Amino acid sequence: MNKTEFVAKVSDKTEYSQKSCDEIIKAAIEVVSESLANGEDISFIGFGTFTVSERSAREGKNPQTGEKIKIPATIVPKFKAGKALKDAVAKSIHSI
Repeated sequence: MNKTEFVAKVSDKTEYSQKSCDEIIKAAIEVVSESLANGEDISFIGFGTFTVSERSAREGKNPQTGEKIKIPATIVPKFKAGKALKDAVAKSIHSI
């Protein structure tokens, strides 16, 4: 599902127009991005938690040449699914 389809589904579930839903979703994504950039975690009970994690520098391999390369340390966003989300996904997969 892409963003346009997501906006349409949110609009169908609410009484808001697609334009309003698009603006709300854009704002929510901005708030999540800005909060993570500031080192803040965001937790939605039952849905999941967005966090920031540090990856240490390590040595890797160029898959084309096999040459060893240094991969620098970096900071990455992470998402850990909550129990309700995990249960909902597991339930839908078992019903297929």
